[in-house]
Amino acid sequence: MSGSKLQKIGLLVTGVVAGVALSLNFSANATKELEPLPIDELRTFAEVFGAIKSAYVEPVDDKKLFVQAISGMLSGLDPHSAYLDGDAFKDLQVSTHGEFGGLGIEVGMEDGFVKVVSPIEDTPAFRAGVKAGDLIVKLDETPVKGMTLSDAVKRMRGKPKTSITLTIARKGETKPIVVTLVREVIKVQSVKAKVLESGFGYIRLTQFQENTAADMARQLDKMYKAGPVNGLVLDLRNDPGGVLHGAIGVAAAYLPPKSLVVSTDGRTADAKRKFVASPEDYLPPAREDYLQKLPDGVKTVPMVVLVNGGSASASEIVAGALQDHKRALIMGTQTFGKGSVQTVLPLPNNTGIKLTTARYYTPSGRSIQAKGITPDIVVEETANGALNTALRVREADLDHHLSNDRDPDAAAATPAKPEQAPKAKEPAKPAPKTDKPGAGKSGDEDEAKAPIEFGGKNDYQLAQAVNLLKGVRIMQKQ
Repeated sequence: MSGSKLQKIGLLVTGVVAGVALSLNFSANATKELEPLPIDELRTFAEVFGAIKSAYVEPVDDKKLFVQAISGMLSGLDPHSAYLDGDAFKDLQVSTHGEFGGLGIEVGMEDGFVKVVSPIEDTPAFRAGVKAGDLIVKLDETPVKGMTLSDAVKRMRGKPKTSITLTIARKGETKPIVVTLVREVIKVQSVKAKVLESGFGYIRLTQFQENTAADMARQLDKMYKAGPVNGLVLDLRNDPGGVLHGAIGVAAAYLPPKSLVVSTDGRTADAKRKFVASPEDYLPPAREDYLQKLPDGVKTVPMVVLVNGGSASASEIVAGALQDHKRALIMGTQTFGKGSVQTVLPLPNNTGIKLTTARYYTPSGRSIQAKGITPDIVVEETANGALNTALRVREADLDHHLSNDRDPDAAAATPAKPEQAPKAKEPAKPAPKTDKPGAGKSGDEDEAKAPIEFGGKNDYQLAQAVNLLKGVRIMQKQ
């Protein structure tokens, strides 16, 4: 590689994903000459390489040693830098269109195991009950300990209709959980919309893809044509991120033209950027401006944005921009806290590396790295508080995470507590008598185990968002 140039082909604003591939955007032609290489360290590397080749108990292929060396260099930097072999590099490019093969989980590494950041809705992992915070300890019969994240992700990918067995360690469970998943071609519908009741709209974004902002604009236009919109809920819960220009387009739909959405800062000149609510920053080349024909009311309609610990990266960019410009109230729980940008650099043989090249900042200059967005109104998942808090995983929990350069104590900060609202006390109800398994468990325990369908009838946070838009007092657990 000495003397060669690496062409930068895209920025990423999401984490490492198995089944949910990484996203490219904002192609650039900038190149940079490599700095002089350290001779002494290279000599040490060569000596180790030679020792392995001559004395290791079994012969080792040269390519394998070099790939492992590259993977090790990158994985030791931070949780989001990684080597991309041919399959991963191809998947990365294909996935930006919202269709790819896999299991449907976003993952990172912790203590040598694969840690689930978030399962994606309507995927094999989600339907099997895989949860954020789960540690995957075995893939089929192969222990994960000792694998690189890239190797583990590669094993979890595969042809549709083939199966893989995951052995999972979960806090609170005394025995490992074993699930067999059948891989699918994952088609993520990134925008879901409906009218909740007369005059109140609901938009849910599950991931930021190439066409997410345009699809959202079409849903908004359809909603406004159906009747007056008096309030809007934008749901970013468990949205792990995606393409940067998708996030800028979504924020631009609700902000005045030219408003600052996000800025980035890194060591190179092209890593120092400001992105604004302008077609030049959210439209791919030669695309019609999908925001131009939006109803004027979209810019001023009362708005609540729902977030949680699974809202990461591009989701945090949107939430931070709308919060800083006081365009919407942010409701829910502390977000994931990924405030870094990754650049994909192609290598020979259709491989590449994903390298963290910048931090990003909200319009007011806040870094959310290892901290997240603090909601204006903290509301937990249920009226009785949080569900499975021990399973929550955030950027600050990941090995080798970047520090927050503007708030050094961010990772140690405790998420804000909900403001207490008066709530009428009800007499305790005796548990119903039954011979069924689990008899005698409280309603709170049953509720804690019941999955929440975002946008469904048991979605407590959504109900509170609508209450806020209606001017009804929000009820929270005492």
